[in-house]
Amino acid sequence: MPGDLRREYGNCDYDNRHNLSAFGVYEVPFHSTHAMLRRTPGGWQISQTAILHSGLPFSVLSAPYTANNKGIFQGSGPQYANRVPGVPLYRKTPVAGVTQTGTRQWLNPDAFASVVDPATGACAGGDSPANCQFGNSGRNQFRGPHFTYSQFYLTKKIPITEHVTFRFDTQFFNVFNHPNLSLPSNQAGTPLKPGTQTGFGAISSTISPPTGLLGVGLGGNSSPRGIAFQGRIEF
Repeated sequence: MPGDLRREYGNCDYDNRHNLSAFGVYEVPFHSTHAMLRRTPGGWQISQTAILHSGLPFSVLSAPYTANNKGIFQGSGPQYANRVPGVPLYRKTPVAGVTQTGTRQWLNPDAFASVVDPATGACAGGDSPANCQFGNSGRNQFRGPHFTYSQFYLTKKIPITEHVTFRFDTQFFNVFNHPNLSLPSNQAGTPLKPGTQTGFGAISSTISPPTGLLGVGLGGNSSPRGIAFQGRIEF
């Protein structure tokens, strides 16, 4: 922010602090000289992919400054919200008048105070050098939900000739059907005034996994479980 770049020191937007990626392949150890047995109990393979990482960081902002049709700092007003001392940061239960239907509460709305009064568009307490200050919550100090994603492949190989094999795959994307939530709404209101906090701190959407049924961007990379079947000739 202008004149005080130290206030912009914080986590980068893509800081996944903890990451775990696991990949495994297991082929059922069955061997036989009998052709029929090689085609039934033999040739099975199991593989899996698991990706887990901690939540991404985000900032909590004040409402934009709009009083008298004037804007400050590119129209957004004093950028960060103020922290309310002694109030827990996170709250996972709905807040009356704040949490909207179909969303999930993540932040405690009363733990933050917008420097700008959402009702007037001016600095809370009136426009003055004392009131119109950047909030103290800082850049990217808070964390969103963690990410969990897994894939599972079940493969059957059937030898046709010595050099030709038919392979059949059953693929499960997001095998446990786990929803991965996006970051919450981050514009603060006035503590204990639900009318100024509507939707604040709540999550209203999910995010897509890094891989999917049809590939990223082709419609198959949404969060719900997807099952696909694939057959191919290998030679």
